[in-house]
Amino acid sequence: MGQAVNGNLASEFLHLPVLSQEAIAGLQIIPGGHYLDATVGAGGHSSLILAAVPEVSLTAIDRDGDALAAAQERLGDNISFWQGNFADYQPQGVEFEGIIADLGVSSPQFDRAERGFSFQQEAPLDMRMDRSQSLTAAEIVNHWDERALADLIYQYGEERLSRRIAKRIVGMRPLQTTVQLAQAISSAVPRSYRYGRIHPATRTFQALRIAVNAELESLERFLAIAPTWLKAGGRIGIISFHSLEDRIVKQTFRNSSLLQVITKKPIVAQPEEIANNPRARSAKLRFAERID
Repeated sequence: MGQAVNGNLASEFLHLPVLSQEAIAGLQIIPGGHYLDATVGAGGHSSLILAAVPEVSLTAIDRDGDALAAAQERLGDNISFWQGNFADYQPQGVEFEGIIADLGVSSPQFDRAERGFSFQQEAPLDMRMDRSQSLTAAEIVNHWDERALADLIYQYGEERLSRRIAKRIVGMRPLQTTVQLAQAISSAVPRSYRYGRIHPATRTFQALRIAVNAELESLERFLAIAPTWLKAGGRIGIISFHSLEDRIVKQTFRNSSLLQVITKKPIVAQPEEIANNPRARSAKLRFAERID
């Protein structure tokens, strides 16, 4: 699905791809090959695929219309673009030599306050990657019952204080903005927890984002079908950013009858990359290869 570009989105939607060299090397890109970037974002990995060898074809997917428009502006028109959840994609008679997916939220999505992914700036509680969907973080925060909210924060955020946080959120409803929610969470936790290594709202915000976008369910559906899109010998690489995602990727690759695991242990960023791009610190890249 092509999308018109309004303004200079490419310059606004800048994102430094993590593990870029490792991803390109692992795909083993060949001249004339057809590749799928299932989470094109700002086009960082896609641009490297196109530059790797001559005459490469590329299909690019993203749920975020702004990201897709920026990628189209940056990468040009000789690429097939499709907007939607990668788990819903259906290639029409196409087999790929390689597939790459960089999971999670991109830097531009965090940085644009109106998207509601970050508590660093005041914004509506949105968190939708696809802004055409109806479910928002505000709906969950203000209308889910306390037990369901606590379970979500514990399961998706791996937050040990989920019960206390959910109780405080329910007691302070309605919460309309990211900053209001972050303050409610901070007020629910002990002082020592409040000044720890990460902000006390970090895990709750992660949990809400995962729930709003059905990220884990989508990943499971994608990994169940994506190996069938590969040619024999084609490779799939997944970059994840937290243990819930990485566990799904590891187990699916290991249990698939269509795939052979290439990375027994995940590839992680080197110190130099982490120094230049702190987001790379939590990134893990796993590869598997389609077998006959």
